[in-house]
Amino acid sequence: MFAPSLALLALLVTSACGPSPSTSSPSTTAPVTSDGTISLRPAAGQAIPGPDGGAAPEVTVGKPPPDFEALSHDGEYLRLSALKGKPVVLYFYPRDETPTCTKEACSFRDAWKNLSKTGAVLIGISTDDLDAHRKFAAHYQLPFQLVSDANGSIAAAYGVPNRGGFLARQTFVIGSDGNVKNIYRTVDVTNHATEVLADLSS
Repeated sequence: MFAPSLALLALLVTSACGPSPSTSSPSTTAPVTSDGTISLRPAAGQAIPGPDGGAAPEVTVGKPPPDFEALSHDGEYLRLSALKGKPVVLYFYPRDETPTCTKEACSFRDAWKNLSKTGAVLIGISTDDLDAHRKFAAHYQLPFQLVSDANGSIAAAYGVPNRGGFLARQTFVIGSDGNVKNIYRTVDVTNHATEVLADLSS
């Protein structure tokens, strides 16, 4: 008489405690943190999908930009949405140590005293790896952060063209309210730092 009851009990225990066939272990590329959540922190750069899990919507002035989390050249993890409350400038550029990109970076460096007074966070983004970013920042004493978008996912989320690993030169100014304030799809590096400062000061 007891055999069916024991078999039923065993079945219930197996169903309640055993692993689900459809459940997989967290990937080693998404480590589980001490509180049990899965970290989104990538080794290079990664755009975070929109709420529906699909591609982020088109970047529009007056609306929040695509979120992302990435490692900066100085070892700090940056998550864009966590910077709300401060103005943010994202500038995409083709390559470290090239003449025009160096001129742009140095113009931001030279304007840094005034830019920093606005409380802005300035982030340069290219497909260069973090080692190249560290050397570039050290060479020209750049006082802002550089992020590696090695797989181009951040650029793609912002609609920035990627031609053979060289990102187009474009800039996004984000207000302290977390919404896009201005978009530069065409950049003239000779006066761009002045333009960005005007955006941040308005």
